[in-house]
Amino acid sequence: MEKTVVKIENLVKRYKELIALDHFSLEIKEGEIFGLLGPNGSGKTTTINCLLSLLSFDKGTVEIFGEKMTPVNYRIKKDIGVIMQNVAVFDEMTVYENIDYFCGLYITDKKVRKQYVDDAVKFVGLEDFLKFYPKKLSGGLLRRLNIACGIAHKPKLIILDEPTVAVDPQSRNKILEGIQELNKNGATIIYTSHYMEEIEQICTRIAIMDKGKKIAEGTTDQLKKMVKNTETETIEILDIPEAVMEEIRDLPHVYNASHDGNDLVISCSGGKHNLIRILQVLQKNELSFGRVYTTLPTLNDVFLEITGTELRDKED
Repeated sequence: MEKTVVKIENLVKRYKELIALDHFSLEIKEGEIFGLLGPNGSGKTTTINCLLSLLSFDKGTVEIFGEKMTPVNYRIKKDIGVIMQNVAVFDEMTVYENIDYFCGLYITDKKVRKQYVDDAVKFVGLEDFLKFYPKKLSGGLLRRLNIACGIAHKPKLIILDEPTVAVDPQSRNKILEGIQELNKNGATIIYTSHYMEEIEQICTRIAIMDKGKKIAEGTTDQLKKMVKNTETETIEILDIPEAVMEEIRDLPHVYNASHDGNDLVISCSGGKHNLIRILQVLQKNELSFGRVYTTLPTLNDVFLEITGTELRDKED
């Protein structure tokens, strides 16, 4: 039976008239990479801060590893690693000194701590920068240092809030690979990002928040089944009579069809063999056509349909 690592029940957080969390509930199992998505102002950061007992809340409960989370429950806190969007390291310390300091907050045995710090350095690929000060590092290297400081003590639960914002592609790939490696090594991960393709690539399950509520939850495939447009067929065709267009629109599962320039674009909702039926109509009417391709919905399509809004690069 899978263990529950995080259990949030009926969480309410108010800021005067604003309800930041509106009876929000969430359960995360051991070994998951759990994606938390939502437009800015949806309550993602508030949720994380309440989860960590950095914010008090008006109603509800938060349990981590089966225990009630409180500001002074250090037994739980030592098993949590937090990497927030804003880089939090000491400018007056070198790369190595920073990692050693943050690891030392939890690991007192010097020999063990040295091994853990060496492991963290190797893990994020900062071996050549140990004596550098943070201000000398690029944005991508600084993010990697931030991650190393957050995971050096080998936590069981790791929370990453926008870890790849404003980094180069090489560092971004290194960070994503690192997150998957941490998960393989046994860590449960909560991940927020503005980059839908990242969430789609690495997360085992996803919750979408809006206005302090959880409005959808499931695997990527489960979420994609919630949207109306399950596939779009695009066919290169120079001209098509209106009578044939109407025949296509009358096909099962077709809810929209248009011809613009050289492309016939058909939106389908559910069903199987949609493309075959469309092509049969064209062949029956002796219409020649060129390239044919199918586009499946992305996580971004799901997000936009469910929330009606884009993610924006602002604070939650």
